[in-house]
Amino acid sequence: MAIADLVGDARRTAAILLPVLLLLALRSPAPTTDLAPQVEKLSSELHELQQQSAMPVLVLNRHREPIGYLIGVYSFDGPEQVVGRKRMRTHFSGTGFVAAEGLIATNRHIAEPRFEDEEAEWLIARGARPRLEKLLAFFPGRSDALELSHVTVSSDADVAVAQYDVSKARALRPLPLSPEPGMPGDPVTVVGYPMGVRAMVAKSPRPVYRRLVSRRADFDVARELAALSLIRPLATQGHLGDVVGDKLVYDAVTAQGGSGGPVFNHEGRVIGLTQPTWMAFPAAPLACRSTPSGRSSTRRRVSDRA
Repeated sequence: MAIADLVGDARRTAAILLPVLLLLALRSPAPTTDLAPQVEKLSSELHELQQQSAMPVLVLNRHREPIGYLIGVYSFDGPEQVVGRKRMRTHFSGTGFVAAEGLIATNRHIAEPRFEDEEAEWLIARGARPRLEKLLAFFPGRSDALELSHVTVSSDADVAVAQYDVSKARALRPLPLSPEPGMPGDPVTVVGYPMGVRAMVAKSPRPVYRRLVSRRADFDVARELAALSLIRPLATQGHLGDVVGDKLVYDAVTAQGGSGGPVFNHEGRVIGLTQPTWMAFPAAPLACRSTPSGRSSTRRRVSDRA
């Protein structure tokens, strides 16, 4: 067959197929090309992920100042045969935050360290009298500590509030509180002072670290850190795993010393107080709105002469 014949056949075939294709195109439904709903959904999910990842930074930037490092000491008075010739003193630390003007919220076992302490209960049962000698709060950006007094504790929960002199800290603004605890799956940010002075010394500049690392974690070290503006809380992020009554279970990491710190929701509002507890899996802290159980303050007992 000649090339001219092939070209002629191709033209005739094209002339026949073109109307058929046009007819099919007119009768067939238009392909779905509106991706707006999918794009909108993906954009919303991306925005939510961005908000969650930025939560710790936003919380620290907005609410760092009213979250304090609490450190104190208490002892026992009583019969020498019970308390001994040397007075047993307990140094303790934890976290608290300004919940209202002049009031700092924390856990009861920080403001009243003998709470659910078996050794303390043994001494009290034999006539010893507990005495809170000193309770101070150090806040970011402040070189001086606030003395806390008039401690009020819950009768059935590990929750307490203590008063401070408002005239000495007018710049401290109460943290916003949420009326609702949230739902399982909600993101949370936990802020506090896990491991207390030791952690703050560990992350301090090298010259400061070398000078303080071998010192006892006490009031003097805390004052030096405050003078250098090194009282700085840590923030960790996680999600609510469950909400059971007044207990909020979450997976944000914390440690001893972080107890009493605020737990924030995605709006930057406080939904509870941190209360780590012992459980069968590594990261299972509780945020209490009322009655958690467990221990999480940093404690150290020393003997001083009476």
